[in-house]
Amino acid sequence: MTSSAGRTRFVAALALSVVVAACGEPPEVEVEEPVLAAPAERAVVHELAWGETFGQVLAERLSWDDQQDLLTAFRRQGNPRSMREGAEIVFRYAGSNDLRGVDVALDRDESIRLTRVLGRWESSIVQTPVYTDTIYFAGEIESSLWSSVIDDPGLDHLEPRDLPKLVDALDKVFQWQIDFSRQVQLGDYYRVAYEREVRPDGSMRDGRILAAEFVNVGTPFHAIWFDPNDDGEGSWFDLEGESVRRAFILKPIDFARISSRFSAGRRHPILNTIRAHRGVDYAASSGTPIKATADGVITRRGPNGGLGNAIEIRHANGFVTRYGHMSRFASGLSVGSRVRQEQVIGYVGMTGLATGPHLHYEMIRNGRHVDPLAVDLPSGDPVPAESMDAWLSEMQPRRALLDVLPPPGLARYADAADVTGDEASSQTPSGEPGSGSELDRPR
Repeated sequence: MTSSAGRTRFVAALALSVVVAACGEPPEVEVEEPVLAAPAERAVVHELAWGETFGQVLAERLSWDDQQDLLTAFRRQGNPRSMREGAEIVFRYAGSNDLRGVDVALDRDESIRLTRVLGRWESSIVQTPVYTDTIYFAGEIESSLWSSVIDDPGLDHLEPRDLPKLVDALDKVFQWQIDFSRQVQLGDYYRVAYEREVRPDGSMRDGRILAAEFVNVGTPFHAIWFDPNDDGEGSWFDLEGESVRRAFILKPIDFARISSRFSAGRRHPILNTIRAHRGVDYAASSGTPIKATADGVITRRGPNGGLGNAIEIRHANGFVTRYGHMSRFASGLSVGSRVRQEQVIGYVGMTGLATGPHLHYEMIRNGRHVDPLAVDLPSGDPVPAESMDAWLSEMQPRRALLDVLPPPGLARYADAADVTGDEASSQTPSGEPGSGSELDRPR
């Protein structure tokens, strides 16, 4: 077989040499212009105008019978009456006028695909494809966590509507350790590795923090994501494997301002008398969602004197929480309903004795009122012993993700070192005092 291949190559080479000898030089090969094939289909995009209906759009392109058949198929997946102005409709043609399919966007993540099969229209739900990546960001608090993240130039490549999701993610991860509405100080800083699902248009569908560090008044807090069963039901733990979760979150409203604290005696703004204020008031706009601070069972729901519309929840270990001045309750809740931590139970209002919209929040332990801002809250479960090896193997590389982001203080120090070093090197020999070598160690 080898000798046969050798003979073939020899004959080919001989033939080429005969052609070259006959022509005097290698033949020129003319390259033709490429021939482009027609696209398999042509797409026409139509955005629903104000006052326009899906049926009207179809009537311009389909016969009456075909239009009704398509609408019947569409109704198996969605309601054409719910389509709003700006809804995107894509008509897919084979050739010039042969309509082979229609795609209707329900939202950014789902579309209804209508396809002609054997002369009839069939429908199905199509998920918008996503890819996964990891972004890193860090910053120092100069006014608030919100402005630090929103104004971060390193996040300019993200859609503006996605930036609040990063703030919310940080708040949710550290909500058991830090109340970002009152405990954050100037000079605090954070470092975050965030995994996200990205749509084809670059927007973010979902995401979670893989690793985060927040340094509050010199005290570092860490959160590392760990999902031992790989079922999406994982949680965050600190570097020692202790849960960052607590039995109670620190506040029942996101990013709310404390307007009145727990006190043994204060002047009531309406009654004008000195009386105990046995809870914490959070000022917020009417309609702001109120969350249960822990798992529990609703034991009271309805008008409650000066508290107006109020809910009372019984929790484990002798704890009870109370939420007052609600404008309304969340639907589906009644006395005896079980609620989960962070579940929305109602909305801020000013029912009862209130001068403005706010939430009055109380915590009771073993029958006695306690200050919700000062009570020592029970911690969550640590990493299970049987999962400790898996935890260590995942924690260490995820913790290392933060090392690509030096703390802001070190970043400023490094910049100063570069500038000072350049200036000094032009005046003194390298390695001598004043050369900048002293800047190589922190002070």
